[in-house]
Order: sequence, then structure tokens, then C-alpha cells
Amino acid sequence: MKKWNSKATVRLVSVVVGLGVYGGLPIAGGGGFASFFAQPARTALMIVLLALSVLSLFTDASISSGVREDRGNRWVIVVFAVIGLLNAYIPAYTDRTGFWTIDGDTARWIGVVIFAAGGALRMWPVFVLGYRFSGLVAIQPGHELVTSGIYRSVRNPSYLGLLINSLGWALGFRSWLGVLLALLLVPPLIARINSEERLLSSEFGEEYKAYCAHTWRLIPGIY
Repeated sequence: MKKWNSKATVRLVSVVVGLGVYGGLPIAGGGGFASFFAQPARTALMIVLLALSVLSLFTDASISSGVREDRGNRWVIVVFAVIGLLNAYIPAYTDRTGFWTIDGDTARWIGVVIFAAGGALRMWPVFVLGYRFSGLVAIQPGHELVTSGIYRSVRNPSYLGLLINSLGWALGFRSWLGVLLALLLVPPLIARINSEERLLSSEFGEEYKAYCAHTWRLIPGIY
């Protein structure tokens, strides 16, 4: 119980800090609380962000190097963090200043829906994998290959959810720059996928190769 409480405390602190940063930056970019929350769609985005943050408290995900890790892939985390910080602030700023924005509020509400759907897809595999889901490219103790359910057709559904979620965030602010920032996630994501597939192939051998032969890496029917 003591170990569980320690992990729960670390997760809680991480979520609170993350929510403070990724919730505070768009509010600052949007001109402060009054200006930001004057737009209903932006308010809806923050409600979804809060809900996803609370949901993450109930996962067993961690930043664990497990029994084997590809340490050469850690640079991807830094890139994700930088793009994430930029994407937290810039779309809200361009929305407030009217720089390179999409006309009309339809894009905003489409963005809210996509942001929520992407967030749900991002979180679903985290619950499925449990303790095996790590922020690092690593094999955890007792690691087993999951090939059913959400993993039946796509090998990286959580990364697909991340892309959809980021695109929805950008559209929620009507920001073309936000869309470009979401697309900038693709190269480091592919590097991450390549690293994970090498590690899983070395761990599970022919079982993993057979799984790869009839599934898509990221987008069903495309890639």
C-alpha cells in the first residue's frame, strides 16, 4: 500500500503541474481568464482537458525504464515537450490576435469534438496496457504482447490519439499554426515507433513479426 500511495502521489503532482502549465499557457495566450473564457468553445476545450487530466489519475502509466530500455530514443520526449508547450500557447495567441485563423466558429466546435475523441483514443490503450505503458521505450517486468481489442488493427492507437487530439486542439482555436505544430509531431512519433518496434521485435521475435504482418502502424488503411 505504501508503494501504491507513493506512485499515486507522484502521478497526482505530475498531473497538477501539467494541468497548470498546459492550462495556464493557453489562458495567457488568449489574453487572460476573462478574454479566454468569453468564448464557449475555448471553455469547452478546457473542460475536456480537465476531464482527461483527472482520468489519467486512474491509470497505471509511469516513466519506468523497466528491464530493458532504448535510451537512445529519449530525445523524442524533449521534442514532444517543446512542441507541446508551443501548441499550448501559440494557437490561443493567434486566435486572440486573428493571425492566420480559420473563419467562423464551426471549426472551433469541430475541434472540441476531435480533441475529446483524440484524448479518449489516447487514454484507452493506457488503461489496456496498465503498468506496461511507460513514457520511455522500455520492456517492463512480465511484459506481454497485446494484439487484441484496440490493438487488433493498429499497433500504435495511443499515438494516433495524440495526433488527433493535437489537431483538435489547434482547430478549437481556429489556428493554422496549431495545425502545423500538430503535424510536426509526426517525425518524432515515427522515430518513436521505429524504436519501439525494434525493441518489441527483439523481445517477442516471430510472434511480433506475425502481428506486424496483418496490422497497420498508425493509420488504418494508410500507414
